[in-house]
Parts: sequence; C-alpha cells; structure tokens
Amino acid sequence: MSVEEEHLDVLQNLEFAIVEIYKKTPDLIDAEVLTAIESLIRIYGAEAQGKSIRSRSIRGLSQSVAEMVQLMCELRLGRSPTDDPPIESTDRPIGDLPTISLEILVACLRRIQSSINFWTKKNGRQGYLNYIQKFIP
Repeated sequence: MSVEEEHLDVLQNLEFAIVEIYKKTPDLIDAEVLTAIESLIRIYGAEAQGKSIRSRSIRGLSQSVAEMVQLMCELRLGRSPTDDPPIESTDRPIGDLPTISLEILVACLRRIQSSINFWTKKNGRQGYLNYIQKFIP
C-alpha cells in the first residue's frame, strides 16, 4: 500500500497547514514550501534515528510554513507543541486525531516533498500550491 492510501489523513493535515499559509500569503512559491518540508524531514528523520540535530536556520515564508507544518506534525505525533521533552507514548489521541510514529511522519513528509517536485516541474513556481489548494477547503 502507498503512503497516500495508508495515511491520506496525515497528508491532508500537513497540506492543510501549508494551504493556510498560502491563503494568507498568495506570493508563496513551491520552492519556499520545499525548503520548509526538507528542514522538517531532517529534524524528524534524525529524531527517528535517535539522533539530535540543530535545525538549519531558514527564513521568511519558508520559516512560516515550517512552523505551521511542525505544529501539525507535533499534534499527529501525540505531542503538544509545548511539550518538552516529547510525550513518550504515540498511542494517545489528541482530539479525534490518531497519533502516528516518527517513521510514518517522515514518510508523509517525503511524499509531500516528491509531490512538490512533481507539480513544480509540471506547472511552474506555484504548481504544487495551486494543485493542493483544490483539495483543501
């Protein structure tokens, strides 16, 4: 089964966060979203391997996107964005969102990364953003 088939809800949650920034900032481009997603892949990928890395400094709209998507990531991991250290259990739902593992989260972020690359090549600087906007109210 593909990531889309197994974790469509997670992908929709993460893309909802991206679209929220896009609605507020229509000059956002795919490259800025890609920078944010790649930063989150590095952070959560390292955490999944039991490593700690310092996040690279990103600025501007990329930072806004990364912050918004990271809030959703933390909720889907079953952690409050203010929890420090992270909650140990990934079995505890927050609201009606079932929690996921770091591995699933990274797989979903990688799928979004792939989608950004595809739609940007196909339809230009905002190809991905314009594509996903059709599916997120």
